Amino acid sequence: MDVVNELLNMPIFVRNSFADWLLAAALAVGLFIVLLSARRLIRSYHNRLLATDRTELVEVPVEVLSRTTALFFLVLAVFTGLNTLEVNPGTAKVITSALTIALFWQAGVWISAAATAWLDRRKRLGSATDRAMLGSLGIIGFVVRLVIWAVVALLTLDNLGIDVTALVAGLGIGGIAVALAVQNILGDLFASLSITLDRPFLVGDFLIVAAFLGSVEYIGIKSTRLRSLGGEQIIISNANLLGSRVRNYGRMMERRVVFSVSVTYETPAEKLEKIPELIRSAVTEHEDTRFDRSHFARYSPGMLDFETVYYVLSPDYNRYMDVQQAINLRIRRGFEEMGVDLAYPTQKVYLARGPGAGRRLAAEPSHDQADSARRLPDAPARAT
Repeated sequence: MDVVNELLNMPIFVRNSFADWLLAAALAVGLFIVLLSARRLIRSYHNRLLATDRTELVEVPVEVLSRTTALFFLVLAVFTGLNTLEVNPGTAKVITSALTIALFWQAGVWISAAATAWLDRRKRLGSATDRAMLGSLGIIGFVVRLVIWAVVALLTLDNLGIDVTALVAGLGIGGIAVALAVQNILGDLFASLSITLDRPFLVGDFLIVAAFLGSVEYIGIKSTRLRSLGGEQIIISNANLLGSRVRNYGRMMERRVVFSVSVTYETPAEKLEKIPELIRSAVTEHEDTRFDRSHFARYSPGMLDFETVYYVLSPDYNRYMDVQQAINLRIRRGFEEMGVDLAYPTQKVYLARGPGAGRRLAAEPSHDQADSARRLPDAPARAT
C-alpha cells in the first residue's frame, strides 16, 4: 500500500487518496463503456437506414456520429476521470491540451465524413441526370479533405506551442521549391480542377484525342481514363489531355452525312434529272433525318458523280448506319427500276493502226504480228 501511495503522490499530482483514484478509474471505465455502447447503437441504426430503399435526411448526421473513434472516447473518459482528482496546474494544462488535440482530430474525422457522405449523396441523386458529378465530385472531395486535415494539423501544432506563423512562412518558401520539383503533378492537378469547373467533357462522352479514341470512363486527379472500342483502357494525363485538340462526340446533337453516288456516262440526261429527286425521297422517308441537298456534282473519270448532304437527328452511330443502309438500298432499287447503272472503275484503251504501223508489219512480218493483223479490222480505231 505504501508503494501505491508513493506512485499516487508523484510530483505531477496533488495528494489524492486511493479511494479517489478508484472512483476516477471507475468513472473513466464506465464512461468509456457507455460511449462505445452508444456508438454501437448508432452504427446499428445507420445500417438499418442503409438497408431501406428510401434516402433519409438523417443518414448523414448518423453516419458522422458513427465515425467517432475509440481513441477519442478513451481520451474523453480519462479526462473526465482525472477531473475528479486534485492535480497541479501543469498537469491540468497537459490533460486539457491532450483533450483539445484529440477533439481537433475527431472534428477532422467528423467534418471529413460529413463532406464525403454529402458528396456520395449528391453523386447518387444526381448521377442519373448530371454525368459531370461522376468526375467532378471525386476531385472536389479530395480537395475538401486536403484542406480539412491541413487546418487540423496547423491547429494541433499551434496547441503544442509551435509558432504556426513562422511555420507557414517556411512552408511557403519550401513550397516553391517543391512546386518546381513536382510541377508535372501539380499541372495535372490544376488540369483536373479545370476539367471539373469547365466541364469540356463528362463521364460517358466519346472522345477522339490525337490518334486515340474511346469513351470517358473515369476523371481522376492525375489522369483521365478512356475505354477504347477495342476494349483496352487508355490513360491520358489531364495536362496532356487539355493541351490536345479534343473531339467530343458526346456533345453531338445531330450528325451531318455527306455521301456520293456515281453512274455511268451512258446514262441519258432525262434519267440524270430524276436521280436527285430519287435520293431526296430515299432520305426524307425516315423521320429522324433532315434533307439538305442532292446535286449532279461533277464529271469524274469514267463516271458521273452525285453528291448528297443530309442530317441524322441523333448522335447514335448505330442509328446513322441503319439510316444510311436503308438509303443505299432504296437508291439501288430505284436505279434498277429506272434502268440506271451504277458506275465502277473502268478504263478504255484505244488501239490505233496508222500507215506507219502497217509498213512496220509488212517489213517485219512475224507469226504474232500476222495473227494480230488478221484480227484487227480495217477501221482506224476500236474501243475496248
